[in-house]
Amino acid sequence: MTTPRLILILGDQLTQTVAALKAADKARDVVVMAEVADEASYVQHHPKKIALIFAAMRKFAARLREAGWDVRYTELDDTENSGSIPGELLRRAGETGAQRVIATEPGEWRLIGLLNDLPLPVTLLEDDRFIASHKEFDAWAKGRKALRMEYFYREMRRKTGLLMDGDQPTGGQWNYDHDNRKPAPGDIDADGPPRFTPDPVTEEVLDLVEARFGNSFGTLRPFWFGTDAEQAQQALDAFVTHALPRFGDYQDAMLAGHRFLYHSVISVYLNIGLLDPLDICRAVEDAYRRGHAPLNAAEGFIRQIIGWREYVRGIYFLEGPDYPSRNALGQSRDLPAAYWGAPTDMACLSAAVEQTRDEAYAHHIQRLMVTGNFALLAGVDPGQVHDWYLRVYADAFEWVEAPNTVGMSQFADGGIIASKPYVSSGAYIDRMSDYCKTCAYSVKQKTGQGACPFNLLYWHFLVRHRDRFDGNPRMGNMYRTWERMDAARRDTVLKDAEAFLAKLDAGQRV
Repeated sequence: MTTPRLILILGDQLTQTVAALKAADKARDVVVMAEVADEASYVQHHPKKIALIFAAMRKFAARLREAGWDVRYTELDDTENSGSIPGELLRRAGETGAQRVIATEPGEWRLIGLLNDLPLPVTLLEDDRFIASHKEFDAWAKGRKALRMEYFYREMRRKTGLLMDGDQPTGGQWNYDHDNRKPAPGDIDADGPPRFTPDPVTEEVLDLVEARFGNSFGTLRPFWFGTDAEQAQQALDAFVTHALPRFGDYQDAMLAGHRFLYHSVISVYLNIGLLDPLDICRAVEDAYRRGHAPLNAAEGFIRQIIGWREYVRGIYFLEGPDYPSRNALGQSRDLPAAYWGAPTDMACLSAAVEQTRDEAYAHHIQRLMVTGNFALLAGVDPGQVHDWYLRVYADAFEWVEAPNTVGMSQFADGGIIASKPYVSSGAYIDRMSDYCKTCAYSVKQKTGQGACPFNLLYWHFLVRHRDRFDGNPRMGNMYRTWERMDAARRDTVLKDAEAFLAKLDAGQRV
């Protein structure tokens, strides 16, 4: 009999056609899946994230067995569990006599390194669930002075044919982002994503996670994520039917009483393999073609999938293993306690953190312009910010999270992704949300007791990093505005900002 090979399937590779399974021989090979302590705790993940992945893994393994695969599955509390992916592969190799491993490339340099160090031959196959291969992205990036997503996105539109009429973009424009920045409407006619009742498999996982990870930041129950491909498809269908028509207009809006608004919340399913990116985009395009959704909604959503998602993956692998640790601005302040739920008088930050704690989810503007913006303005160490985002969001895997945090949010990569830092005063948050109406701080107040911290820290950030950004053509107006201020007012702004940061450093409530 031919020697079996081990086919490794990770918790974010739950796709029937993933590369390793396509390369496998069902009559010969052994599929290895494992819930291991190393992967569950290398950062202190949100309990909902761990439960989602473990429950989805168990269901996926059952599907593979039904399809005739020999699956060796290790649960977290199995007595023989070695605690790591390499350990489980070596244990299963000894058990089966396998002498080779086939794996789909992981989405983290850390795990790629562990597999490359395994004392068994390992074949790493590129993850072809993405639209752009590493070779394609590297070829696009080669020789460019600036790696701007917009131009890469256009190539992906051409490659896929999505929202294309011949060789021209549907509607005559590539990008309708200028139509997608409306404040939240007074009436919200979407109920948010479907909430699935945990089945016995999921309930068993919830009990396990509660026992093993109950002290982690985040609320485990109620647990409502779908945990198989059928439920993920239901979530996509519900989004397209009920929320997509208004998604475009209000995708940047924030409301204290509506955590989901018109967002899809399908990244949690897409990023573990329960949905296919092209299937998602075709469903959205079809909704536009049949008149169910406007073009700005369909284009804006498809851009997030084939544009931004593909682009940040390309950046992550192009830049190499040191990318998550970069700190171009030299920021070093500790992450404030408010990010872990300590009381804060800042209504926007409190709402974003509370939602993150309860749902393991916040939408992109909450992440970028509330939690990310405040951390950048306050001078927080981007490594700590990166660690926080990787921990707290159910859709966070390093290939997608690190570029969004280190590059887009914190400008710690020095401008590879963003042409300027994404910083703003409180006015932006006031325009796009209702948070400021109930805040203890006044967004209209620029200095003194009760002034919005975003207003103070905005100018403090610009001044302390002036040597780097003064010549940035997109930031010239900001510095000219600063120079036109009365000298006494500039001095007051900076002193008030320093006093606020001193309270932050002292661990006082802010």
